[in-house]
Amino acid sequence: MTGLVLAGVSRVLIADDDPIVRDVVRRYMERDGHDVSIAHNGNEALQLLGADRVDVAVLDVMMPGPDGMTLCRSLRRGDGYAVPVILLTALGEEDDRIAGLEAGADDYVTKPFSPRELALRVRSVLRRAPSPVEDLPSELTAGPLRVVTAARAVTVDDRPVSLTSREFDLLTFLLTHPDTVYSRQELLKLVWRWDFGDLSTVTVHIKRLRSKLGDAHRVQTVWGRGYLWHEGPTPHAGE
Repeated sequence: MTGLVLAGVSRVLIADDDPIVRDVVRRYMERDGHDVSIAHNGNEALQLLGADRVDVAVLDVMMPGPDGMTLCRSLRRGDGYAVPVILLTALGEEDDRIAGLEAGADDYVTKPFSPRELALRVRSVLRRAPSPVEDLPSELTAGPLRVVTAARAVTVDDRPVSLTSREFDLLTFLLTHPDTVYSRQELLKLVWRWDFGDLSTVTVHIKRLRSKLGDAHRVQTVWGRGYLWHEGPTPHAGE
């Protein structure tokens, strides 16, 4: 599922067992011009995801089965289904937020939340505004790693690697800015296009990117400063 743009009508899936949350979020999404699908639980969300095009899924972590976290993990295990996921969670602890990101979520909003903030988060996920990851070459390579940018396709030794939208943007940004150190705050601004946010978001996405690329990754940690993509020999996966 590619080509998420605001020029056309974007479809937003809202899955939450709270009717008040569903209604409020639906109204804000429709006000922003989105086409909205509603699910009362995880099973209904699965049916809608399988039947319709969905450009972003807003999933409640605590809804009846499968819950948002489980559903997100399931989506990320699939091949080529890169629909962005925003988790709605009543869990505010850092470990819980990190668990959501490690499940594959692109973002999360903690309840109680501002519907306006959620609408802005959805807009941010969908946005393809000018950024440092635009105007990319048609193909990027680094050793066994190959990226076909128009198709948003990544392979390692000709083996497909399924990346989320954020992971893909992070990878292409690093590939096109090699041997330059970026702090987590800078990556949050340049890749996520956020002026503020939880820095652990970047940490988790770097960890997931390393894991998915395996020995093909060249993401190095520069302690106390940030991360860089090393142009030289491939480091060990844990570096």
